[in-house]
Amino acid sequence: MDLAYIPSPSTGVIHLGPIPLRGYAFCIIIGVFVAVWLGNKRWIARGGTAGTVADIAVWAVPFGLVGGRLYHVITDYQLYFSEGENWVDAFKIWEGGLGIWGAIALGAVGAWIGCRRRGIPLPAYADTIAPGIAFAQAIGRWGNWFNQELYGKPTDLPWALKISAGANREAGLYHPTFLYESLWCVGVGFLVIWADRRFKLGHGRAFALYVAAYCAGRVWTEYLRVDEAHHVLGLRLNVWTAIIVLLLAVVYLVLSARLRPGREEIVEPKRDEADGKNAKSGKAVGAEDAEPKDAAEDPDTDGATDPEPSADSGEPETEKSGNGAGSAATS
Repeated sequence: MDLAYIPSPSTGVIHLGPIPLRGYAFCIIIGVFVAVWLGNKRWIARGGTAGTVADIAVWAVPFGLVGGRLYHVITDYQLYFSEGENWVDAFKIWEGGLGIWGAIALGAVGAWIGCRRRGIPLPAYADTIAPGIAFAQAIGRWGNWFNQELYGKPTDLPWALKISAGANREAGLYHPTFLYESLWCVGVGFLVIWADRRFKLGHGRAFALYVAAYCAGRVWTEYLRVDEAHHVLGLRLNVWTAIIVLLLAVVYLVLSARLRPGREEIVEPKRDEADGKNAKSGKAVGAEDAEPKDAAEDPDTDGATDPEPSADSGEPETEKSGNGAGSAATS
């Protein structure tokens, strides 16, 4: 008899009247909220404007969801387009099935569009939201727990995950790979925050560190999984994907550090340009206020009507010098 294990929810959806609340979707939404919230704090700390991260996320999140779903459907097409399956299920994103590789790739396209519209460098934005993405993944993985999916090999460890019998799954105790990956992503998020503060990472290197660290853990958790997947040379497709992306991220880290050391001083150029213009305008106004009044408008300056005294008029020297300045201004 197993004395300790992690139970699975009996259902992944709770109905509030006619409104279904799905655990998977709820985890994704909370993860996006955390990523935007943390990204906004980090963006402001780097000199950006509050709300910019959310404005760009309006582009990045929908693109990311579409990309994640496309990757899943393409790589697991047999679940939707083989004999006996219903292709309409490919659109049921709430039932699970988002590939992080497609989500990051197409999400980056959406972020690029948003950054371009705001005149913001994409690498700086990516560095800012990198740890938030890791934390969002940590939260999102609990959606797999609600759906009882993506578990690992059978185990009798005290933290084994209990899976109930269902479509395409057998009841038993399995490695909770969702939990392993969730904890790993939390560690990756804190690693990126620490490294960014310690080494002042810039030009996309904080994001590359996140990618490399995540992929290193994904190779391990992917190896434990037992759900159906395509294999290439004896390894799951996602293992190869993680290895390739890991190597690319490391290469980018090395080359970027050599070619573009340091960190961007300005992350939101338009804001700085506007501040510069305002500063110049303020200085110009001050200069105008400081200018002396025209001699014709100054009631104390009457040199234009007073005749210039002659050299031998016998007036005191102080009076001659005071009227002489006014006559010189109108000559």
